[in-house]
Amino acid sequence: MARVVPDRRREPGPSGAAAGSGPEAAQRHADTLALLAAGLPDAYTVYHGVHWTNVERGFSVFGEIDFVVVDRAGRMLLIEQKTGFLEEGPDGLLKRERGRMRSLPVQMARTVATIRDKLRRRPGCEGVDVDYLLYCPDYTVRRVEAAGISSDRIVDARGRDRLPAIVRSILPDAGAQLAAPLVAQQVDRFLRDVIELETDVSALVGQAQALVTRISGGLAHWARQLEFEPFRLHVRGTAGSGKTQLALAEYRDAIARGLRPLYVCYNRPLADHFASIVPEGGEVATFHTLCQRLLRDAGRSPDLGAPGAFERMEAEAASVAVAGRWLFDAVIVDEGQDFSEAWRDQVLRHAQPGSRVIWLEDPMQALYGREPAPLPGWVTLHAQTNYRSPREVVRLLRALLPAGVAIEAAGPLADADIEVLAFDDHEGMIGATKEAVRRCLAAGFRRSDIAVISYRGREQSRLMALEHLGPHRVRTFTGRFDLLGQPAFTEGDLLVESVYRFKGQAAPAVVLTEVDFDRLDDKAVRKLFVGATRATMKLAIVASRRSAEVLQGLLG
Repeated sequence: MARVVPDRRREPGPSGAAAGSGPEAAQRHADTLALLAAGLPDAYTVYHGVHWTNVERGFSVFGEIDFVVVDRAGRMLLIEQKTGFLEEGPDGLLKRERGRMRSLPVQMARTVATIRDKLRRRPGCEGVDVDYLLYCPDYTVRRVEAAGISSDRIVDARGRDRLPAIVRSILPDAGAQLAAPLVAQQVDRFLRDVIELETDVSALVGQAQALVTRISGGLAHWARQLEFEPFRLHVRGTAGSGKTQLALAEYRDAIARGLRPLYVCYNRPLADHFASIVPEGGEVATFHTLCQRLLRDAGRSPDLGAPGAFERMEAEAASVAVAGRWLFDAVIVDEGQDFSEAWRDQVLRHAQPGSRVIWLEDPMQALYGREPAPLPGWVTLHAQTNYRSPREVVRLLRALLPAGVAIEAAGPLADADIEVLAFDDHEGMIGATKEAVRRCLAAGFRRSDIAVISYRGREQSRLMALEHLGPHRVRTFTGRFDLLGQPAFTEGDLLVESVYRFKGQAAPAVVLTEVDFDRLDDKAVRKLFVGATRATMKLAIVASRRSAEVLQGLLG
């Protein structure tokens, strides 16, 4: 049986299909994937849902490679699947897509040329063979000679069941003696990196196995093409620009090269999630967890229950010499906007001489009022494009953001369902939040797709003290940790979190509730920005009547 990437067991079902594809298209994709996986031996790897975009030349040409089959020598076969009815014209096969006729020979030629060009510029992939195949399981090509595509590169309805055999005839497995594992490894990294088949580490905590594909040249790609000494890269990126994707790619790359990376962030939920999806061989921690581990190795056990314990722990950790296993070849700081200057100095002590250091931050997500840590002499890369949020959400944010703060919309959803529900008192807030959740469920989202985010902190939220929200049991952080140091949550199936703890994460449907402000000052704008950018498909805002009127005015 062929290896599948992403693993089908980790893939969401048809309800998790990309926008516009629909559950039927997702099921057809899954059927073909199952056919290839079962019909090809383990010498082959099948990559699916791989997207590419040609951004190197200053413009975007979008296409979709449905499947890429790679043999153990690293040779690639691109499979374009076209379901439904095709047309045969004087210039070959045509498919109506988005209201216009598209030439399949032209599409496929462009796809193959783009991938070959990318491979030629990728070290270790310069000589990789790239072949192609058109798969149209619903249509029988009448005039194969006039299709515009070589007849031996078309599998139509007549050969549907023979697809795996045809793939093997194009990519024959000549045996282990001709294998090129190093080339195959580079091809694997190419498909995961340049074409951006990556884990989206901003997904909802607990949904570590949900995988997404990005249609983007990618911050993770461009940032890692830079060369300078010492390598001190400061990335100022807006929400959804791919900062944590870059952290993941950098961390993985260090492990692959036999090096030890350190990833440090402020937010415990983000650190827990990041640790659950990266390979072993490095260290993942929040800043305070890093201090705690350093002290424990030095034979000290800080009492975190005493007043002012964290401040004392910070000072004590700063006095401990850093050596041995606490020095790293790569240091990645995520959520850098929440780090003070003193924290910066403590983290950078863990970098080996000559190590790569990346500092990732979004000034608009600074919720704690700390002065930004200066990074003099660092190379700064600005990433102002949001690939995650629906464009309608970005338009709302543009109306909120102060002058001089830019954000560009490049999410896959042109429109989003943004709703504002008003309340007058506590009971009204509870009722409006229930109604917002009901509307999310009515729109087809599952409870596991929904995150209810309080505009208030955990201690100030009246919502987070509830055990039930309507018929739904609430799942929320208890403030305690188990014996293994993992956060303890209440038993429930509807996540309720604070906007502070949900930074760095996302959910398909977000209910931002308990919103109340006298005026849209800097703090209110930042909290709205963080809360709104957590939504990838649907956003509902439950706000006091005065706040709701302001937001509805911005929405027009």
